This record gives sequence, C-alpha cells and structure tokens, in this order.
Amino acid sequence: MVITEHPASGLAIAPNYLGIEHGPDCVLIQVTLNAGRTLEMKKAFYRAIVDGAHELTGIRKEDVIINLVEVPKENWSFGLGEATYA
Repeated sequence: MVITEHPASGLAIAPNYLGIEHGPDCVLIQVTLNAGRTLEMKKAFYRAIVDGAHELTGIRKEDVIINLVEVPKENWSFGLGEATYA
C-alpha cells in the first residue's frame, strides 16, 4: 500500500467530468491487481469502496475516483528476481 498526499496544485482533477462534480477534497485510488475479474466484480468493488469511504469519513461519493491497473500474473516478482507466478 502506498499513500501519497499532494498539495492542491499538485494534481489536475477536472471539477466536472462525465457529469460528476468533483470538490477540493477529491481522493484518487489506484489498485494494481491480477487480470481476470468480471465487470460485475469490479462494479461491486467500486461501490464497496465508495460506500465505505463515505460511511467512515463522510467524503462525498462524487469525490472518490478509482482506477484499476490489471496486469497478467507473470508481471509480478516478489523477490529474488523470479517471476513468482510464472
């Protein structure tokens, strides 16, 4: 897990994109994962993250942006210079 805080001038987030209004407290979440989840699983994941973040912190649901980066399993090495899953 990597958490990075940026100054307001450090990120360019559109205040309105695809009809969704983003406020100054916008949070970006990027997850790198193995490829293979279904669209339904991804939609449920997005909803769970947004609902949980809203419930725990009060952040507006419009202000949670999620990006999934899917990679094949052979693209992981957890040490020793080995393709761990290959």
